[in-house]
Order: sequence, then structure tokens, then C-alpha cells
Amino acid sequence: MSNWIEVLALEDIPKLGSRVIDTTQIKIALFRTSDDQVFAIKNACPHKGGPLSEGIVHGTSVTCPLHNWKIQLANGEAIGPDQGCTNVFPVKIENGQVFLDLLVA
Repeated sequence: MSNWIEVLALEDIPKLGSRVIDTTQIKIALFRTSDDQVFAIKNACPHKGGPLSEGIVHGTSVTCPLHNWKIQLANGEAIGPDQGCTNVFPVKIENGQVFLDLLVA
């Protein structure tokens, strides 16, 4: 079962940038790559909770602004030698609008 919620327009996320969705339970960072892929992960680095939305997007990963951990956007996994994982959320784009599935969190 899914719970798709329309959150914003694709154009509201800058290429190689992010936007934060603040739910009642969690802050979710939405990232847009240079080729318009969109990923959603918990806005907290698995290392020390740094705000991933403030990091630098490169390819399909983001670098945490606090300690330079690189996190894969597709699965939330830290890229070695670092180890850890943050939550990921399903995303879809329809007619230029971004939807999140929050039920799986």
C-alpha cells in the first residue's frame, strides 16, 4: 500500500540542489540531479545527523556539509570507507509535480 502525497513542483528544486519537506515526524530532503532525477532521504547524515540538504550534490550522491561523508541518494548508504545509512523514501514525478510515499517510512 502507498500513500503518495504531492509535495512541490519539480522546478521548485534547483538542479544539483535540494528542498526540505518538514512532516510532523521527520525532515525529508528532496534532491534533484543534473538529469532531473529526484531522490528523497531523511535530512540527517548517519554519522552525526548533519543536514544533508545543505550538502553538495554530485551525480547521485550528496556530501554531508559537516564531515564530508558521501551518501548515495538512491539507497541512503554511506560510501566507503564510511559506514551507515539514512532513511530513503519513494518519489515519483507526474506532470512536473513531485510526489512522496510517506507510508513506507
